[in-house]
This record gives sequence, C-alpha cells and structure tokens, in this order.
Amino acid sequence: MIVLEHDAVEIDYCVVCKGVWLDHGELELLLGFEEADAATVSGGAPAPAAGEKKRRCPVCGKKMVKEATPGDSPVTYDRCPRGHGVWFDDGELATVLKHGSAPSANERIAGFLREVFPEQTAKGE
Repeated sequence: MIVLEHDAVEIDYCVVCKGVWLDHGELELLLGFEEADAATVSGGAPAPAAGEKKRRCPVCGKKMVKEATPGDSPVTYDRCPRGHGVWFDDGELATVLKHGSAPSANERIAGFLREVFPEQTAKGE
C-alpha cells in the first residue's frame, strides 16, 4: 500500500489490486460534509456477488462487512465492523463519488482521483 495525501486526508492505495482504504472519518473529510458515510454510501447489505472475496480490516484484522450504496447502480464495498474505515475495490470509489449526493465536493474529489488514477476512473465514466 502507498499513502497519498489530499487536503490533509491520507488515502491508502494498493498498487497491486488498485483498491482504496479510507480510515474512519476520511470520506467525510474528502467530501466536505459530516454525514458523508450515511448520505453517500449506506444502502444496506448487497445481493451476494460472485467473485467478491472477504476482506479483513487492515487496522484490526476482523472480517469486514459487505455493504452496498443506495440507488439504481449500487456499488458493493467493505466496511470494518468496528468502525475503522471502508475499503473500495478498483474503481468503486470513483463510481460512488460520481453518483454521490454532494455535487461540488464530488467534482473536486473526482478531479483529484482522475489525476492520480487515470486508468481507474476511466472505467467508471
């Protein structure tokens, strides 16, 4: 994993699988509003997906819980049951931000993600 910093927020990026780990509170900081986790990514349990492997929290090692974003095109992501953070597989964070509920903040962070991960965000557009 490598650590990238944007607006004083550390984004942990896996160069092998291209996933992104956000510690508790970092998604809110990136999007610029306090209820980002609830408003943007909470949609409940996803339908079982083939190939979605179980992940462990990089902080506590507990198996993470699969959740899905709300809306017509839900994104399945992983959340630490102890609240340490969330994991987005390759391209998932870009998709969540593209369809999020805070347009001006989403445009800002989406632009940053396009600069850092151009091949990853091109898939989600």
